[in-house]
Amino acid sequence: MDVPLAERMRPETLADVVGQEHLLAKGQIIERVVSEKLPTSLILWGPPGSGKTTLARIIAKETDSEFVELSAVTSGKADVGRVIELAKQNQRLGMRTILFVDEIHRFNKAQQDTFLPHVEAGTIILIGATTENPSFEIINPLLSRSRVIVLEPLDKRAITTVVKRAAKALKLSSKRLPAKSIDLLAELSGGDARVALGNLELALQLAKDTITTEVVEAAAQKRVPGYDKAGETHYNIISAFIKSMRGSDANATLYYLARMLQAGEDPKFIARRMVIFASEDVGIAASPALNLAVATFQAVERIGMPECQYNLFHCATVLAKCKKSRVVTDAMNQALQAAREHPDLPVPLHIRNAPTKLMKDLGYGKANKWKADFKHPMGFLPNELRDLDLF
Repeated sequence: MDVPLAERMRPETLADVVGQEHLLAKGQIIERVVSEKLPTSLILWGPPGSGKTTLARIIAKETDSEFVELSAVTSGKADVGRVIELAKQNQRLGMRTILFVDEIHRFNKAQQDTFLPHVEAGTIILIGATTENPSFEIINPLLSRSRVIVLEPLDKRAITTVVKRAAKALKLSSKRLPAKSIDLLAELSGGDARVALGNLELALQLAKDTITTEVVEAAAQKRVPGYDKAGETHYNIISAFIKSMRGSDANATLYYLARMLQAGEDPKFIARRMVIFASEDVGIAASPALNLAVATFQAVERIGMPECQYNLFHCATVLAKCKKSRVVTDAMNQALQAAREHPDLPVPLHIRNAPTKLMKDLGYGKANKWKADFKHPMGFLPNELRDLDLF
């Protein structure tokens, strides 16, 4: 069976890896692990196609360690046990063993517990790969014995480089694979190098001669949206989304939400905007909206695409339909302005803490009562702000 193009193009050295400069540049964590030949247990957290498996394999190769790969989807406790026995044999021979566990978040707590004594004893060096937030999916004892490394989605420039390398390896001329088609392959990849190379491989099979943009779209089964996450359309659509919620137009709200998701917008970006909106625009008119928005953000973090779309559409619908109030927002702005204009006013004596007799004698806490809703006759603000009226 033919080896997929993505596998054939997998980098074998750090110098060949595209992107992740924050990890691979001189002096950064992965570069130091490789250059100093001192592998350490890691949790690689990042989206699909960002290079987690590639980095694990390179670390093993460059540090002269035996590399064993397991998938948490298909492996169980018995498989881990066999790897541990192999690692113990290697340890007696003075050889290090790197156990790479793909989708480690799919192992339950008991399965993750089995790694602990062997990581602690140095029998294995564990490298786990996950697309989910390790804070929620990896047990704390394992996190404390590992370094969490965050991989970013590959940007369009990086994906373009990957596609061009593949084109060179396949000896595709610029006539066979025009620049516009390379650009579109990068655009439709969603930051996933595997997706870009898979689409290129299928496009090669579909094209009679030139790999046109139409062929690329057919291979990707997508029509390129008019949306650039760094461009004007990005800001126009998120603005339309917010204004539609503010205007209580649920139809427009959900349409713009769908536009963003189909264009590959980060769902956490959308969820963050809704958390802000819940306080900024809904506020005390429907205070539970903030709870819903925060819960939605957590759901997006824990579930991911595509299933978290249910949570996003649920929250956006509620925020669009509920009553709105800018009272808190206006009060916040006025309070901040007052604090800027009067940053050093002393707290009135009668509401200061009075833990000693001397302080009480000086008037600290004078006439104050431990009583619910107690309104001090002298008020709570400094004299200079007695007229401050936020509500």
